[in-house]
Amino acid sequence: MNRIEGRDKVTGRARYAYEYPADGVAYAYAVQSGVARGRIASVDALGVLAMPGVLAVLSCAEPPALSADASPELALFQTRDVAYRGQIVAGIVAETLEAARAAERELRISYEAEPHDVRLRPDHPGLYAPDKVNPNFPTDTEKGDVNAGLAAAAVSIDATYATPTQHNNPMEPHAAMAVWDAGGALTVYDSTQGASADRDMIAAALGLAPERVRVVSPHVGGGFGSKGTTRPHAILAALAARAAGRPVKVALTRQQMFDVTGYRTPTIQRLRLGADPEGRLTALVHDVIEQSSTLVEFAEQTATPSRVMYAAPALRTTHRLVRLDVPTPSWMRAPGECPGMFALESAMDELAIAAGLDPVELRVRNEPDTEPESGLPFSSRNLVGCLREGARRFGWDHRDPRPGLRQEGRWLIGTGMAASTYPARRRPSQATAATADGGFVVRIAAADIGTGARTALTRIAAQALDTSADRVRVELGDSALPTASLAGGSMGTSSWGSAVVKACEAMLKDGHSGRADTTEDVKGDTGFARHAFGAQFAEVWVDPATGEVRVPRLLGVFAVGRVIDETLARSQLIGGMTMGLGMALMEETEMDEEAGGFLNRDLAQYHVAACADVQDIDAMWIDEEDGHLNPMGAKGIGEIGIVGTAAAVANAVYHATGRRIRDLPITPAKILD
Repeated sequence: MNRIEGRDKVTGRARYAYEYPADGVAYAYAVQSGVARGRIASVDALGVLAMPGVLAVLSCAEPPALSADASPELALFQTRDVAYRGQIVAGIVAETLEAARAAERELRISYEAEPHDVRLRPDHPGLYAPDKVNPNFPTDTEKGDVNAGLAAAAVSIDATYATPTQHNNPMEPHAAMAVWDAGGALTVYDSTQGASADRDMIAAALGLAPERVRVVSPHVGGGFGSKGTTRPHAILAALAARAAGRPVKVALTRQQMFDVTGYRTPTIQRLRLGADPEGRLTALVHDVIEQSSTLVEFAEQTATPSRVMYAAPALRTTHRLVRLDVPTPSWMRAPGECPGMFALESAMDELAIAAGLDPVELRVRNEPDTEPESGLPFSSRNLVGCLREGARRFGWDHRDPRPGLRQEGRWLIGTGMAASTYPARRRPSQATAATADGGFVVRIAAADIGTGARTALTRIAAQALDTSADRVRVELGDSALPTASLAGGSMGTSSWGSAVVKACEAMLKDGHSGRADTTEDVKGDTGFARHAFGAQFAEVWVDPATGEVRVPRLLGVFAVGRVIDETLARSQLIGGMTMGLGMALMEETEMDEEAGGFLNRDLAQYHVAACADVQDIDAMWIDEEDGHLNPMGAKGIGEIGIVGTAAAVANAVYHATGRRIRDLPITPAKILD
């Protein structure tokens, strides 16, 4: 199948949040704090209100009405306190966007600045153990005697790895249009990864009943986690529309997105591994330090993949958090698994070298029979199959393990590999199916954020109805449709598809229509550890004179249950791997410790991988039957591609140069240092 919405997108008929028309529409522009910590002393808006086209100024000088239930990030203009540089402290509403931006430059806000702290460091006195890590995992876990396991090891590794602040950069900016009707109901056209949850959060912030709010979001130009929760732009649009008495559009600039739409927390991770003479682990310890804001506690689950991957009789994982004067971190593609597996898989590579073992063989020797932490049986686990097939396709057997030996012209050449994993989750969702116009219509408030959800759900519905796909129409992206879970956590297709199958089956029994709610089905998901697995292989070329790193070849082999649509799956997997390449070599947001804000806040200075950065990238999967997951037997594919890729590249850089770089990204300066 081609993508259902493909023609609409390439012809421009597909509308995104900012593109919806409205009579008398006005525009709002966010004003950001110029200090990293302190209080707003005064807001002088008189001159701005006299400017041509300006309709209103929103600020703490006259706080607009919001509910006490609004989260701190969404409680706009309710306090004079400033928690981070770039926080939204005012909003200008005007007839045109140009007028709003001109007025923003003239608005006078004075601050009582206070000393700020924006640097994550391992000896920070404010480090503490949070009650849980995202979304609800235990902060710390321990099994067996790790000290004895490390002491008894024939070979051991004790290394610290670091990942920097990284930012989601979806192609479509965070944007919204808010429209109030005469009865006080609100419609928000928002760029969101979940219309149902977005509706509920907007309603809670504004003190409205959820049925008084509708979120419309049929097309979304990427999210990568940053649109998984309601962001301040949507609340600003609603407040501005109420103040102006007319529809209002808000679109954050790329620079503003760096401050108020989340990011991946930087991490400092210490890995201690011990193994016996045959390379079998005797102990594994994974300690993580990361940051959050003073407004909201967000603790990324960075060490959780170490609880899943390898058989170790002694295992300990910990997370420590410090609250700094920075924006709140949030979800970014494969939160937890992505930075955590960079550290774990780099350490496993170092252990293989120290033990004189092939990195693939080391992982095979430490394959567990059950999930190491919980002891639960895996619903399916084909990591060894991915490792073996990947090694065969990549030509791994011909590799000389000694580093720094292979050279062609000015380039040093190396290869590396890493394993990957991601949970196979699903969440409650609802759907309806009915006969319509000689075919069928399926309705669910799912989100298509560019992944091809419409196409996947059409295929699932057609199979459940035993009909052709061209007789099925899927409606999604609207909170007025049956409630659906987020497009996130690699659980969209599993969650929505379960509800769609159940609704279609109910319709076949009824003859005309069917409704499904999978809440009870999801509650019954116990008794098995559910995870997807994979293996990534990378070839790198390094110029020892300049430190330039090129990645001519990337291969990923995955075990992700049943693949619903091969074209969509490959697109997601190679997209994740490309993002992992960017993580390895390019992506880093620098903090200005003196001013307290991010320095590189656009795509001219925050570099992401492009087509020219990898010459040959391929992803494939092995056949996997798993009847314990959902009616389709599918596992998520949106995030596992990024997991492991950065470690594979870093391990290949070591093989090429003999230089182990443990802090990302791997820049020319670090190669040459």
